[in-house]
Amino acid sequence: MANPGGQRVFSVSAVIIVALVAVGAIFPERFGAGAEAALANVTQLFGWFYLFSVFGFVVFLLGLAFSKYGKIRLGPQDSSPSYTFFSWVSMLLAAGFGVGLVFYGMAEPMFHYIDPPYGDVEAETTDAARYAIQYSYFNWGIHQWAAFSLVGLIIAYFQFRKGQAGLVSSVLSSVTAKYPKARPYAPALDVFAVVATVMGVATSLGLGVLQMNGGLNAVFGLPEGVLWQFIILLVMFLAYMASTWSGLDKGIKRLSNLNMILCIGLMLYVLVTGPTLAILETITLGIGDYLQNFIGMSLRISPYSDNTWASSWTIFYWAWVIAWSPFVGTFVARVSRGRTIKEYVFGVLLVPPLLACLWIGVFGGAALNMELGGDVGLAAATEANITVALFEMFALMPFTPVLSIIAMCLIFIFLVTSADSASYIVAQMTDNGSINPPLYKRVAWGVLIAAICLTLIAAGGLTGLQSAAVLSALPFTFILYGMVYVLIKELRADRKALLTQLYRRHGETPVGADAFEAEMLSEEERVRRAPNVINRRINTRDN
Repeated sequence: MANPGGQRVFSVSAVIIVALVAVGAIFPERFGAGAEAALANVTQLFGWFYLFSVFGFVVFLLGLAFSKYGKIRLGPQDSSPSYTFFSWVSMLLAAGFGVGLVFYGMAEPMFHYIDPPYGDVEAETTDAARYAIQYSYFNWGIHQWAAFSLVGLIIAYFQFRKGQAGLVSSVLSSVTAKYPKARPYAPALDVFAVVATVMGVATSLGLGVLQMNGGLNAVFGLPEGVLWQFIILLVMFLAYMASTWSGLDKGIKRLSNLNMILCIGLMLYVLVTGPTLAILETITLGIGDYLQNFIGMSLRISPYSDNTWASSWTIFYWAWVIAWSPFVGTFVARVSRGRTIKEYVFGVLLVPPLLACLWIGVFGGAALNMELGGDVGLAAATEANITVALFEMFALMPFTPVLSIIAMCLIFIFLVTSADSASYIVAQMTDNGSINPPLYKRVAWGVLIAAICLTLIAAGGLTGLQSAAVLSALPFTFILYGMVYVLIKELRADRKALLTQLYRRHGETPVGADAFEAEMLSEEERVRRAPNVINRRINTRDN
């Protein structure tokens, strides 16, 4: 029997999305201009708030990992991870970065080389190249995963340890319970998350289709236009519907593992055949600059001068990841069951950013070195058409067609896994947080996402919908603060309950740190060590 609450969220979300897409398709220019103007005003007025919040999320997560709560598991205390580390990280990358890393991994450093951040250095110089890598690392580093990690941690904790539905509204249920008048509006939080997710995924899918079309044009001379974009989208749709039919453990997992292998292979090829020494030095210097200026970049804004660069790049990125955090966070939670909070934080907050920095260092470092060595036209090509920038770089390397085909396969699989994971998570959100939402809902959302994407490509309304999706970041930031407050309360209660259980088990008041450490051990270790702990306490008491 269908859950009425889930059906209501499903219906209301679909109506709102269809209405927004209709407006974007019928009035693409007006809708786009209005959404972009609103986004510009929000980033200008609240840019400081985004910077402060995302930096605060990073500090909170790292502090939590090193705290006394770090050994609490996202699930029963004796549970183990559902996926291997490789598969886990592969799925994190597929959902969190997707095609964006392939799209911007080489192009963003080139943009910053042409137009250095904050105008601190002269454009198109060695200083500009160094600065370009530093800020590309920053924009794709730890901060970008802070909101994803935070939402994923909170939802995983409540879903797998507390047995609640994996929904934003469920996390905040303890708050809304104190205010009866607010209860009827709780599902609105889930509707809000669904709308932001679908709009964000549809625009990302559309941008990926445009890049695929640009790659096919550069490699095979196929024309860029709606017809080929429709064909690409149709093939992609059939692929992610087949993946959706296979389920999470077969479809997304296998595609994510394949993509990780392709990513590593392509990156190693560029490293070996490109300017290897220059790339390795670029990565090393970039990581050093990033770490040395970590706090300064985190909170940098321009109150006494033009703030256009920060609004266009860093602040836009932070708003984008906050808007996307319900989707990516829910997916990350789904694949992170059984991991400790410390393991989760280090895995989600550090490993994907490290891989992103390696990718940017290899592709961005190679492109910048080529450009500085002889002005090969990569800067001009990137500025003219970002969708073909990567393929222009491959044209300067051995086995150009093979590289371009592998890159297009990467983009294709990233798009398939992103769309598949999105349809899965949105179906979960509209099915009362069910871990295994019904197939018809996954298919329905998959069809709707593809239809939205095609409609907006044809009408030219992708940019407007993207701006509208990013606008949702501002209210959701306040929701995130509420979720953090609830998590802290629950962790304290959880630890207290664990200590109480130990007291009842051993018949004595447990020594705080020792007892808590004992409870955090796996069941096997706890059984092995328990007699030694008890005997030590008996001997100490007798003496």
